[in-house]
Amino acid sequence: MSHYLDIAVNMIGSALEPELDSVISGAEAKGVSPLILIGSDLDESRAVIELCQRYPGKLYATAGVHPHHASGWHTGSETLQTELCQSPLVVAVGECGLDYNRDFSPRPQQREAFAAQLSLAVKLGKPVLMHERDAHDDFIAIVREHRAELKGALLHCFTGSRAQMETCIELGLHLGITGWVCDERRGQELAELVKHIPADRLLIETDSPYLLPRSMRPKPKSGKNLPEYLPYIAAEIARLRGEDAEEFSRRTYQNSLRFFNLDAAARSQDA
Repeated sequence: MSHYLDIAVNMIGSALEPELDSVISGAEAKGVSPLILIGSDLDESRAVIELCQRYPGKLYATAGVHPHHASGWHTGSETLQTELCQSPLVVAVGECGLDYNRDFSPRPQQREAFAAQLSLAVKLGKPVLMHERDAHDDFIAIVREHRAELKGALLHCFTGSRAQMETCIELGLHLGITGWVCDERRGQELAELVKHIPADRLLIETDSPYLLPRSMRPKPKSGKNLPEYLPYIAAEIARLRGEDAEEFSRRTYQNSLRFFNLDAAARSQDA
């Protein structure tokens, strides 16, 4: 069986949380393990870490403040986030970034919280998992200030243009690709762009329970995206790239292990 690593699962506070055990076991049955659970604010990050402690080797966490919650960033946030990131289960700082599409937080506060979290990732020597919507220029400007010192930088759920993709690649970013690529309406440009992402910079994710691949047949009755659907997404990306599906899954799995330093995380957890 091929192995897969879902780099972005929204478990706490989502439709997946009541079905936690079945979500994890269903993913494992399809070779999708471990799962990386996203922390989008500091309270949620703490809850994610506590959840990961119950499933050693199966779940890992990120700890961060999403731009939607940047209005809650305050003078003590960095201290709290630093404490959370000391857990060996936290494999990345984030989800952090900019979102000018919904503007749930004022843009100046988004930029402040984003820059602070990149600085924290540099200080802690951890990679960063980032979000960007309709904020490319400001996003790139802030990342560029920190990129040389960042251990690793991942723009998850990439859905941008070719020019944006090329800028990200030039900066040495990894790109996370979701089931958006399976959407015949909105995903046509991405379906073309995935052919051009360097093989060592490409990671795959579900962003579950969101972004259920529209091309799945039969369509899941629940309408929820699940980590166990990652092999379907991987196979579609491999097809678009003209690559063998098994080789593609092997390489993206190894890319994810390296990016998140998961071998070291597992050793620390066992210590």
